[in-house]
Amino acid sequence: MANVSKKVSWSGRDLDDDEAAPLLRRAARPGAPVGEAAPLLNGAGPAAARASPHSAFFRIGQLSSVELDDELLDPDMDPPHPFPREIPHNEKLLSLKYESLDYDNSENQLFLEEERRINHTAFRTVEIKRWVICAMVGILTGLVACFIDIVVEKLAGLKYRLVKDNIDRFTERGGLSFSLLLWAALNAAFVLLGSAIVAFVEPVAAGSGIPQIKCFLNGVKIPHVVRLKTLVIKVSGVILSVVGGLAVGKEGPMIHSGSVIAAGISQGRSTSLKRDFKIFEYFRRDTEKRDFVSAGAAAGVSAAFGAPVGGVLFSLEEGASFWNQFLTWRIFFASMISTFTLNFVLSIYHGNAWDLSSPGLINFGRFDTETMVYVIHEIPIFIAMGVVGKDGHRLQAWPSCRSQRSSWSHPCWLSWVAGEAHPGGRSSAWLGTAPQLSHSVLGWALHPRASPPAPCHLAAFPESHTPTCSFLIPGGILGAVFNALNYWLTMFRIRYVHRPCLQVVEATLVAAVTATAAFVLIYSSRDCQPLRGSSVSYPLQLFCADGEYNSMAAAFFNTPEKSVVSLFHDPPGSYNPVTLGLFTLVYFFLACWTYGLTVSAGVFIPSLLIGAAWGRLFGISLSYITGAAVWADPGKYALMGAAAQLGGIVRMTLSLTVIMMEATSNVTYGFPIMLVLMTAKIVGDVFIEGLYDMHIQLQSVPFLHWEAPVTSHSLTAREVMSTPVTCLRRREKVGVIVDVLSSTASNHNGFPVVEDADGTQPARLQGLILRSQLIVLLKHKVFVERSSMGLLRRRLRLKDFRDAYPRFPPIQSIHVSQDERECTMDLSEFMNPSPYTVPQEASLPRVFKLFRALGLRHLVVVDNCNQVVGMVTRKDLARYRLGKGGLEELSLAQT
Repeated sequence: MANVSKKVSWSGRDLDDDEAAPLLRRAARPGAPVGEAAPLLNGAGPAAARASPHSAFFRIGQLSSVELDDELLDPDMDPPHPFPREIPHNEKLLSLKYESLDYDNSENQLFLEEERRINHTAFRTVEIKRWVICAMVGILTGLVACFIDIVVEKLAGLKYRLVKDNIDRFTERGGLSFSLLLWAALNAAFVLLGSAIVAFVEPVAAGSGIPQIKCFLNGVKIPHVVRLKTLVIKVSGVILSVVGGLAVGKEGPMIHSGSVIAAGISQGRSTSLKRDFKIFEYFRRDTEKRDFVSAGAAAGVSAAFGAPVGGVLFSLEEGASFWNQFLTWRIFFASMISTFTLNFVLSIYHGNAWDLSSPGLINFGRFDTETMVYVIHEIPIFIAMGVVGKDGHRLQAWPSCRSQRSSWSHPCWLSWVAGEAHPGGRSSAWLGTAPQLSHSVLGWALHPRASPPAPCHLAAFPESHTPTCSFLIPGGILGAVFNALNYWLTMFRIRYVHRPCLQVVEATLVAAVTATAAFVLIYSSRDCQPLRGSSVSYPLQLFCADGEYNSMAAAFFNTPEKSVVSLFHDPPGSYNPVTLGLFTLVYFFLACWTYGLTVSAGVFIPSLLIGAAWGRLFGISLSYITGAAVWADPGKYALMGAAAQLGGIVRMTLSLTVIMMEATSNVTYGFPIMLVLMTAKIVGDVFIEGLYDMHIQLQSVPFLHWEAPVTSHSLTAREVMSTPVTCLRRREKVGVIVDVLSSTASNHNGFPVVEDADGTQPARLQGLILRSQLIVLLKHKVFVERSSMGLLRRRLRLKDFRDAYPRFPPIQSIHVSQDERECTMDLSEFMNPSPYTVPQEASLPRVFKLFRALGLRHLVVVDNCNQVVGMVTRKDLARYRLGKGGLEELSLAQT
């Protein structure tokens, strides 16, 4: 296994260590031979495991669990090291740097006393505050969405008008190369700025943020993911990325933005601005913050698509790992408020104060059910499109040729088409299949290290036939290829493009290449459409006749959202099949290259645009084959293709079905959309996982899925747990506590509390106390001069712990004198006296279900005498997964 010296992560706070130091740690199993024992996860040597049983704290077993708190470490402790040229990375790793969130309330004496003091009226007040917070989250999320939409519309309109005027001027007198340079320079400038603020200010703001929010709601603390600075960089970055012409959308980042807003509002203060408004103090804990972040994510979806019900289902399906019935109505309320706010503000902005017809950032428009009906025999076609969304495309190679029926001539294009009408007027027929070639292409797509397939050789055909090279590629090819290519591209970025300057250069390069590719396709296209009756925002005439516009330019020379709507609703005949085929091919690779750049951007709209393009192409083909039947409308199949493509990439089913229905204001297509999405997910899961889960795995996050691996019943808690466990006595010396918290050999976040006992009898479990609680106790000097003086100390309240949440001070910042080290601290009042425990004989699925369902951070393993024998944490469970060869165990790395 390769050693990992440093890995670029979502947090952007990389750990710089000696490249030669082996940082991977395998978990040593109890009973393993001494010669096979691996170093401890916390870096302690063998001496730590041989601690004296008479010491002030107890070590039981052989291996120590690590729950390293990013907030508690002093960043000045690690000396800086230069960036390595290559960062070794292995996908079968689990990072030790991610810590868990405390979703389980610590029911100590302070908590119980506060709950007893709260009467019925106070409980109603708390419930009202929850609704008020959800309303504020909806309003602010809607306002942020309005700001993004208006600024993007203004800046993008200014850029497109400038480039259009330049192209129109130079088309007449020559010198279009200047127009290309202007377009590429403008795109590169916007993306350069957007990438720089992300790479150098807040790296966690890169991407859509959906994988990070999924991890947060799963119980993993992603550093800086819900901070105010992240929101500012996210909003600014997504505006610059969309205006910069990248193959991205602004809808995905709205989910992250809504989550940040919810996390900030619910705490009643800003740690970034160092302002405490002294409100909502009751909600300053991970449990409450998680529920509000779920509402914020749903409000983001609702603002993006105008789909409040879809937002709730998205938060349930993709985000929230923990759900309750009371949460559903509050989340739906936040989603409705978000949609209404966006609708109301945009209606005022567009000059129609009472016309609430703009429910989301993107509105797919209304589909006329009278002319766009679907019949029973179309259902198998929709299912096939779900497969096409993942596979089923024909690859046709058209060599340079001139059809006898048409004067159309074109270079040898490779287009992704499905039975489209040939430009010469004939429908290109299947000339046969090539199973061996198709399997080789599939194998190369999913395993890029293999040799590419042999090229397709064209045989000589009579002039009466169109020379084609057609074959069907079985399996989930299109979505699987997108995810597979993006997987290896992300691996390459992790290894080589890890410096912020390189990340900015790559993003700028992609922006320039995107503009160049679009310009070349527009320049080469001769697809001219009549301008009368067209809804094109920026019609580009170029070499077309007066009164016509370039159809390829209509697809590229616009924001992706408007291009999707055009593909849905433009009348038949607005696009040439070649135009759609080339656009699909080029935009597919541009979107794949773009996702994962250090820019704030989403994948929703690019996926919809790719699917709408090939879906409309499929509809054109069907219309040609059926003789322009009424039911074979290209716009309808563009909608189905968009759903299939997006579902095939992100593997969403329930929520995406409702989102598409709400965005189109039409429930008629609910059933076919559901069929398309189910087929796309089933076919895609055969080859590779969804895009979000794939990126979570690449970041080595200890993400817990819904169920334990199906073949893990043979493992027990004894084999899974980490040992030894650092225990504290109920009445412990301050010096011992300080040493435990300061020692790198005990970087725990939870410490079992055992009863005071002599060295002749093992101590039994009495409770559990967290590192953050101990730090607050030390900060407030909650101890007495001598144990015999009793409980003469300052009385703490839960407010003292909530005020320190979530950024607890590091132990190095707390000064403890030598005299104070001899004092005693009584942990009885602050520890959780009833922590969850499991016997050491419990099976892994049973432990997993208890840990996952309750949102635990620590699960104490005890023997028959209630003596601590180990501790189960998130990483102990997440490192087991079902691989191709059965149950496999991931390696643990300090990355």
